Amino acid sequence: MIKRKINYLWYCLWRAACRMLCRVFFEPKAFNLNRIPEKGGFLLLSNHQSFLDPMLNANALKRQCCFAARDNLFEIPILGRLLHSFNAIPIRRGQADLAAMKMFLEKLKDGYGLVLYPEATRTRDGKIAEIKPGFSLLARKANVPIVPSVIDGAYECWPRHKKLFSPGKIYVTYGQPIPAAKVSELGDREFAKYLTKILRDMQAELRQRVGRKPFDYEETDQ
Repeated sequence: MIKRKINYLWYCLWRAACRMLCRVFFEPKAFNLNRIPEKGGFLLLSNHQSFLDPMLNANALKRQCCFAARDNLFEIPILGRLLHSFNAIPIRRGQADLAAMKMFLEKLKDGYGLVLYPEATRTRDGKIAEIKPGFSLLARKANVPIVPSVIDGAYECWPRHKKLFSPGKIYVTYGQPIPAAKVSELGDREFAKYLTKILRDMQAELRQRVGRKPFDYEETDQ
């Protein structure tokens, strides 16, 4: 219990520092925060625009979150220890990682929000790619609400081909929680398609709300 309180205080300190950084460079604005569950574990599944995404997804939330990060990042001196202290969990990309799955389930059972990016990689053009069905097993086993989230503007601030970010305006929105039973009802692949549509619809609504032109996905899907 003492260790968890210390971890929470460190998390709050880190979150406060991230909030200050974001205010200076990105003026972030979050919509629909009331859709985040007030207690219990939840899966927050977001589109992936940049390295900034974990702080953007979690900064506005009162709830404590944990994150998945590429396992090779933990091999970097100092950074690896910091990532662990920020509730990041190493995961091997491109393969079934049972150790990471076990840690995810433990965190959700302990009441954390778990932030994941089911596109599996950062966007190349700002659009939302087809969601990969691999996260569905976790969703079924965890039996917690799934909260869709969309980030917009982070791609323009830090696209994958640039080494450093640039200032800009970033927005985040949260969708209605999806019950875990929906995954079992639709099956892995159909639920991935269902979530892809939800995220793209949320993105279009968000971009219209802030005066940006929605993306055209007709050519993308052909």
